[in-house]
Amino acid sequence: MAESVTRSSKTFKALVGEFGIAIVLAAEIGLFALLSPYFFTAENILNISLQTSIIAIIAVGMTFVILTAGIDLSVGAIVAFTGVIVTTVLKMNAPYPVALLCVVLSGLAIGAFSGALAGTFVTKLKITPFIVTLALMTIWRGAAYMFTDGRPVWGLPDAFSLLGSGRLFGVPVPTICMVIVYVAAYVVLDRTRFGRHVYAVGGNPEAARLSGVPTDRVVLKVYMLCGMLASFSGILLASRMNSGQPNAGQMYELDVIAAVVVGGTSLFGGRGSVVGTFIGAMLIGVLRNGLNLMNVSSYVQMILLGVVILSAVLLDRLRGR
Repeated sequence: MAESVTRSSKTFKALVGEFGIAIVLAAEIGLFALLSPYFFTAENILNISLQTSIIAIIAVGMTFVILTAGIDLSVGAIVAFTGVIVTTVLKMNAPYPVALLCVVLSGLAIGAFSGALAGTFVTKLKITPFIVTLALMTIWRGAAYMFTDGRPVWGLPDAFSLLGSGRLFGVPVPTICMVIVYVAAYVVLDRTRFGRHVYAVGGNPEAARLSGVPTDRVVLKVYMLCGMLASFSGILLASRMNSGQPNAGQMYELDVIAAVVVGGTSLFGGRGSVVGTFIGAMLIGVLRNGLNLMNVSSYVQMILLGVVILSAVLLDRLRGR
């Protein structure tokens, strides 16, 4: 009898460890569906996906970084800087297709440069990622304010807003972008040599180096990927607001890291997945949407989000055991 109870306890812990976040998300959806008649409607579900898409896309890049035992605190500032740059480009009276192409290319270039800068300091100069990206966060945020003199960029073409607010077959364009990014990231992380190298570097960088893995190059690439996805999200956000706001993306880095950690990616590297990150982002998005429908104070929402993050850490410990 005792052996049977022990076996059942181990099975329960294994299930919680593997599927705990998904179970919490399902329970959260069920709870809000019972508490609010407006929650479980097609329009609200699409609204949740739209509201979560920006954070979720950035969280993909952050997942790659954290899998290598790194961190990137500059993503929110990159969102703001990219937004003011691309909206300024759009106001140069170039033909819209040309301007849109320049917007995408300049945005990705900003992200790639920021990521390369962070990766170089981390790999070549061996400076802690936290310090490097904290400095870059301040630099990019200051650059966004300096470039615009603290004022938003207005007067953009109406067509630009379709990227962030338009719909394709009834689905918001940012939601479609989010799905594409996650499918691509899953393939890269789980089906390519680069993905295996990312896990190897995060699990044991010295062993990975001795096995022939170009550890510095891998770290450089993940920071560049994170920067580029943050820049792409900056374009989507600027399109959705139809303006370039130098104060955009504030506290995004915390929301992004929360989504990754809640999704089960270890801050010590080597363990996690983009599937878990997606569930983590949705869990936070559903929580905020449900609480808004119930008119819960934003201050209370902050407290509850902290509780969710702590719960995720406890689940991570259980999974580790």
